[in-house]
Amino acid sequence: MGKQKADIIVIGGGVIGLSSAYHLSKRKVRVLVLEKQFPGSGSTGRCIGGIRLQFSTEASIRLMQESMAQFQGMQDEFGFSVEFQQGGYLFLAHSEEKLDAFRKVSKIQKNLGVDVHILSSADCKALVPHLNTDGLIGGVYGPKDGQAYPFKVLKGYLDCIQKNGSEVRLFSEVVEILREGDRVTGVKTADGEELYADVILNAAGPHADRIGAMAGVEVRVAAERHEAFITDRLPNLIKPMLVDYRPDGCYFQQMATGQIIGCYSPVPNIPGTDTQASIEFISEMAKRAVRLVPELWKAHVIRHWAGSYENTPDLSPIIDKTSIKGYYLACGMSGHGFMFGPAVGKFVSQIILDDTYPYEWSEFRLDRDYSHMELMK
Repeated sequence: MGKQKADIIVIGGGVIGLSSAYHLSKRKVRVLVLEKQFPGSGSTGRCIGGIRLQFSTEASIRLMQESMAQFQGMQDEFGFSVEFQQGGYLFLAHSEEKLDAFRKVSKIQKNLGVDVHILSSADCKALVPHLNTDGLIGGVYGPKDGQAYPFKVLKGYLDCIQKNGSEVRLFSEVVEILREGDRVTGVKTADGEELYADVILNAAGPHADRIGAMAGVEVRVAAERHEAFITDRLPNLIKPMLVDYRPDGCYFQQMATGQIIGCYSPVPNIPGTDTQASIEFISEMAKRAVRLVPELWKAHVIRHWAGSYENTPDLSPIIDKTSIKGYYLACGMSGHGFMFGPAVGKFVSQIILDDTYPYEWSEFRLDRDYSHMELMK
């Protein structure tokens, strides 16, 4: 048998890898996606499905404007609904300092055409009548933000990749990047198979640093554990995603099914890729959610789980080529991979096939100094 060869090998079958393969395969190249478990088994299948335009830098906002446009068109593209809906995002400020930060960021967003509104505490209450406004100063609201169902988005990409003549191989773990001098030539999998391609995309999520090291490239991505929960179905209580930035805050939204899905960022963070869920999270998350929306005392948690964020030092992604010829990166999404995914896939295809960046790209370059923090993390 001759060498098995693709035009491009994508490592990782989450939303970033599958979106990239989808956009690449649309341009008539043969893509082979290698996923060590099943689609979305890393971060994507464990996320809570939020989608927002509200970021603090021009590059990330423009990335999300492209993603939002693609989410809006997915039903036509895929032939079925991905349960996309625009219920908005409401970021809450319990201090004047936080509200002032929202005001400053909203100016950047408005200059780029993003529909955002600074709200008083009374405005927030009018938008979410069940909201507890004790200590609330105000907030910032983006009515065009929303949510979609991650597993249906993944299915859409998988279907289209296959229709476009490319392949997704499951339970195929990459253990080595093959190189000749300063260029990649392929990969070796855990079962000893060697697969060849002149281009390799590292879209390995929380494992991107390890996959980078296989090619001799330092990728500044560190995994950390986050947990989430989902409740039974409830009457309509909240429309937007609520984001409480207090140290003991949380964020959650109500899905089209009526279920509440949410999480919080642990302090201190929990490094590593362990996905063991904890009973402590359920108790703490319930306490925080009920404080924010007291009516949630009626909810029953039906499932909770853990997954990994893949954070860079500045909480912005790495989407770039490397010094190794043919080796590319799309990783470090820092908790925003699902919402970034559609745009990342499109722009990765341009970077790989056209050797051009879609706009001023310094925020996402591998060799940046990582000093400018994303403020709306």
